[in-house]
Order: sequence, then structure tokens, then C-alpha cells
Amino acid sequence: MGIEQEVEAIRAGIKAGRFSNEASVSQGIVLRLLHALGWPTYDTDAVWPEYALGGRRVDFALCNPPAKPIAFVEVKQIGQSDGAERQLFEYAFHIGVPMAILTDGREWHFFLPGEQGDYGERRVYKLDIVDRDVKECVERLQRYLLHSAVASGHAIQAARDDYRNVSKDRQMLATLPKAWRQIIDDEDGMLLEILSDRVESLCGFKPEPDMVASFLKESVAGRLQLPVSPTRSIARAKAAAQLGSQVMAVPAIGTASIKSAGQPAAAAAPPMPVARVAAAPSRPAGFSFQGQFHPARNAIDTLRQVFDLLIQRDAMFGERFAGLPKHGRSRRYLALDANDLYPGRSDLVRDSSTQLVSGWWMSTNHSKQTIGQIIAMACDVAEVAFGKDLVTSLG
Repeated sequence: MGIEQEVEAIRAGIKAGRFSNEASVSQGIVLRLLHALGWPTYDTDAVWPEYALGGRRVDFALCNPPAKPIAFVEVKQIGQSDGAERQLFEYAFHIGVPMAILTDGREWHFFLPGEQGDYGERRVYKLDIVDRDVKECVERLQRYLLHSAVASGHAIQAARDDYRNVSKDRQMLATLPKAWRQIIDDEDGMLLEILSDRVESLCGFKPEPDMVASFLKESVAGRLQLPVSPTRSIARAKAAAQLGSQVMAVPAIGTASIKSAGQPAAAAAPPMPVARVAAAPSRPAGFSFQGQFHPARNAIDTLRQVFDLLIQRDAMFGERFAGLPKHGRSRRYLALDANDLYPGRSDLVRDSSTQLVSGWWMSTNHSKQTIGQIIAMACDVAEVAFGKDLVTSLG
């Protein structure tokens, strides 16, 4: 009988409840599968039962060469394997066995005790031979327990490779929320552009980058239950104040406002007043350079004027800034050819670029935060102290 047929028969036996105790699991499942995987189960120097370790015993020691354990197998009654990892790890650490297997016959847990992490993190694979496809069961059992693979060292190496992949996936998964938050906080231009384009395709109007950035930050803050920044609270207050100087009324919602068939409508509940929110004072847009303030219409106009001033001071500034290896993820902030600002996006070249007095072209599809970052980059190139020699106010 081949390994596939053995797995099928064991699955049927588990479902029928034939393995009622630890001894029946050892005899009817573990030794049966080891034999099908090429282990000489009759040779106690190869499959050593009740292997003694300082007054304790592990159910089976798989040995290669003979009498030298390379893997321990701890057997439990079906459904009783939870919490047995510690005992198994103590066995494995005692003599430095590279692989440890915990099984109740149905579930097989393959561990590398010498790796890092808690018990769960050092588990290479968990196999349920009832729930998993027979083909997958056979592949995993052969990958980790085939006698010839264990003897050659390929099984241990395969387990280590799988452990590294699992560990790498775990690290990537744990880092994803942090990376996503950084993308939102940095107001990634590509992300803002994708969302802006989708809004335009749905409603015909394209939101400004600041509106998209604000939406993303509010969404992430709400979903992750993170505090909203003070600047966002100020923005909310300003928006509320712009709704009007009068007290707004919101009708109450309740059964009194519902009209039954054939009956006059009941009097509506009195409106609930909503308190006015005072607008936070806003600084005019522009920038100060060496003590002189240059007013601007908005944040983009501030960026335009900063570029014009720095190019006027140094004719090579444009070349040096445009030559920086990194601008935006998919765009340039300054270029001699407008088409270089948004590669492959003629619509953005048309709608979101402007030509400076010097003849250089500047991209304009930026949020205020990104504009501040661009100006800081420009100051570095011009060797101007950002925040000291040049101070911005983006409105």
C-alpha cells in the first residue's frame, strides 16, 4: 500500500473514531506513516521508542546514523496536543535535535527548536491530515519525514527554508500597517493621484490633493483609532465656521415626523441647535526670505515664487534641483520639458503644470505637505537654511 492509500485509510479511521488513545495513535498512525515513508520501524536504532532523556522519555527518536537522534516525535491522544510544545522543546534542547514533531495523529506540528521566536514562531508547518487534501498531506510528510530526505539532510534544509519564508512573511505582515501609515502621512503623490482620478471618473470632478490627503488621514485615523492631529482639528473648525454665521438647525428624527396613511402629520419636534465653532486664525500664504515677506495667492503660488527666486539667485539651481535622483514616486517637481513632469500623463501635464519666469516647468498637483517638502529640498540644493533664512506660510 502506497503513502496515499495509507493517508486515506488513516483519515477514514480518525473519522470513524478508531484511535481512542495515545497508544493507538502511536501504533496505528505514527508508525504506520513512518513505515510508508521508508523508515525501518522494526529497527529500534532507527526508530527508537521511549527514548530516555535525563529521567524523561520522548515517544520516538528518529535516528540517523543509527542511535543518533535527528528528530523527536511526541505523540498525544487525538485532540490533546495543546500545550505539549514546551515538553517537546525541552527534549529537543537537551541534546540539540534540529527537528521536533508534535502530533495527535490528526494534526502534525513540525518545529525547528533552534530557531528564534516563541513556540508558534518556530513552527514550520501545521498539517491536518483530515482537512487537507491528500496530495498536500503526502507532499508535506515526504518533505519533512521521508527517510531518504532526512538521511541526506535535505529534509532539515527544506524545513529551514520554509521557516525563513514563514518568518519573512510574518515580518512583512507586521510591517504593512506601519508602511501604510507612512504612505498616508507622507501624502504619497501616486496614491493621491490614483484616488483623485477615480473620484473624477465617478463624479466628473477632480478633488484637490489636500482634500484627498485629508480624507485618507481621517479614514486611517478612524479605522486604526489613532488620534487626529491638532492641525486636522483646526481644519475642521475652519470648515464648520465657513458654513455660515447663523446657528444651524437639524430636525430631530423620530416617530413624530412620520405621517400615517389618512392621518394628518404630527407636529415636528423642535430643531436642535448646533453651536457655532469659531474659525482659527489663518496666516496669509507666502514666504519670508532673509527677513522680507513675499505674499502669495496660495501654497502652489508660494512654491512657484520660491523656485523663481532661487533660480534668479543662482542660474544653475534649476539644473541641480532637476538632477536630483528622487522627486516624487512617479513625477518630477521641476523640468525643462513639461512632459517630463508627469511621464505618460498628458492630462496632468495639461492641467497640473505651470511655466516659471525662467522657462522651467513646475508640477502643481501637490498637497500642502508635499509643497513644504519640495521647498525644503530646494533650500538644501540652494544651500539656504530652511526655517531660518527661508520661512514659509502655506495658508
